[in-house]
Amino acid sequence: MTNPFDSEDRMYAVLRNDRAEHSLWPVGIEVPDGWTVVHEEDSRASCLTWIEAHAS
Repeated sequence: MTNPFDSEDRMYAVLRNDRAEHSLWPVGIEVPDGWTVVHEEDSRASCLTWIEAHAS
């Protein structure tokens, strides 16, 4: 069984919480309370690039 958080083959979203923390999140897994999607479905690499460009 593969960890869905490590798979290069699935789509991800970027989440942000009220403390401005970002998280890479596999699409299809329920977003936890307190987090909001800030970047829609994209590849893992693209989401990580988005986080690097937008996280402060």
